[in-house]
Amino acid sequence: MDKSGTNRVAGAAGGEPMFRMRARSGAPQHQLSRALPFFGPAVVVSVAYMDPGNFATNIQAGARYGYSLLWIVLLANVIAMLFQSLSAKLGIVTGRNLAELCRDHLPKPLVYLIWVVSEVAAMATDLAELLGGAIGLSLLFNLPLLAGMAITAIVTYAILLFERSGYRPLEIVIGALVGIIGLSYIAELFIVPIEWAGVAVHLFKPELPDAQAVTIAVGIIGATVMPHALFLHSALTQGRVSVNTESERAKLVGSSNYEVVVALTAAGVINMAMVIMAAGAFHAGHPDVASIETAYHTLAPVLGIAAAGVFLLSLIASGISSSVVGTMAGQIIMQGFVGFRIPVWLRRAITMIPSFIVVALGVNATEALVTSQVILSLALPFPMIALVWFTSRADIMGRYRNRPLVVGIATFSALGVLLMNAILLLQTFGVSVPGL
Repeated sequence: MDKSGTNRVAGAAGGEPMFRMRARSGAPQHQLSRALPFFGPAVVVSVAYMDPGNFATNIQAGARYGYSLLWIVLLANVIAMLFQSLSAKLGIVTGRNLAELCRDHLPKPLVYLIWVVSEVAAMATDLAELLGGAIGLSLLFNLPLLAGMAITAIVTYAILLFERSGYRPLEIVIGALVGIIGLSYIAELFIVPIEWAGVAVHLFKPELPDAQAVTIAVGIIGATVMPHALFLHSALTQGRVSVNTESERAKLVGSSNYEVVVALTAAGVINMAMVIMAAGAFHAGHPDVASIETAYHTLAPVLGIAAAGVFLLSLIASGISSSVVGTMAGQIIMQGFVGFRIPVWLRRAITMIPSFIVVALGVNATEALVTSQVILSLALPFPMIALVWFTSRADIMGRYRNRPLVVGIATFSALGVLLMNAILLLQTFGVSVPGL
């Protein structure tokens, strides 16, 4: 999509993003083989929905409120599916990513505002990711937290080097880490006592028991629908394969939507498992569990060292994989908004240094994790609104523009996030909210 609004063929956009995915050229491919390249982006993006921030908010939700906030997890996951599918479609149809389209079509002051907000969100994301991996390593090997953060940062950079060999090796590594997280929580569900009737009821029963539940609910949304994931997904599908006809493009959009549903359903189930595990293990006897460290130390005597070890393994895998994805997203955000890229090591340093400063100052790790998720939720409306606007414009999307029903649902979802953010801000400044 150029500045005049004329459609480009996907992959013809100027400026090669660092993480642009391209298929090999050659003879026409079979329909299935043309769809296969799109089995990867949603898996990579799904890591953002299972990062350590999810651990912190989900543990607090389950320990304090039992199954009562499961409906928030389900709602957030459905919203995430909608917006990730829109982001993927944007990259496929226009050959541009969300940050580039913001730079092309929005006023410069607004572009710089969204860029700054997105960079702050990236720093908050990196805080959650580094802290998560560091807490896991610290508890497992009895290391200082700063040492755990340094190890997480080094491993993250090493994994990012796989990108030099193409996108598949990197996606396979990330997919393996996602598998570790998923299998870990499947194992936990066989260990923790669960009241499945209560789970079924609270999945579809909206309630916010008190004002603190609103803060945790906003944190869950911030930890589930991630700003950087909306930017990244449009870049991962941008020019990934070449298309010659509108029929081929439509099939690629359909394949991408299918992958989004599968990958984010898995991420949603894992998030629900986190809440269910915390509710089953802590709510009855230990509702004051509010930190990852306390959760680990409580799990060991309550459910055994094996349950505690599996918990730490999933946390370490989450911290490392989400840190990799966060770095990829940060590069896309900077390049898209301001038009230049920086080396990966420098990108890591920009978002990593504030995290080390926070830990060095002695800030409680889990409180920092939850706060980071609230920051993400406050940043979320910017990419959400931009995404709905761009994907609803006929001059940008052509026949693929959003249908009225999709526009309505997406707009309602974005407004819902704005409303929850407003309630959170009122609470922060000591203004009581009726009914809470």
